[in-house]
Amino acid sequence: MAFRIKKVEYSNKTFRMPNDLIQLLEHVAQEKRISLNQLVIQCCQYALENLEDDDAE
Repeated sequence: MAFRIKKVEYSNKTFRMPNDLIQLLEHVAQEKRISLNQLVIQCCQYALENLEDDDAE
């Protein structure tokens, strides 16, 4: 199988978050030695993948 390079496209968006949440995210990112951006991406992906269906209630 041939090696294929995948290109991930990114877009810039601005979000407002509470200061205490930003501080916690920055702390975790520093502790895990990853960028804050990468942590936020992973948190959002996890949340969306584990989102409960509101119709199930």
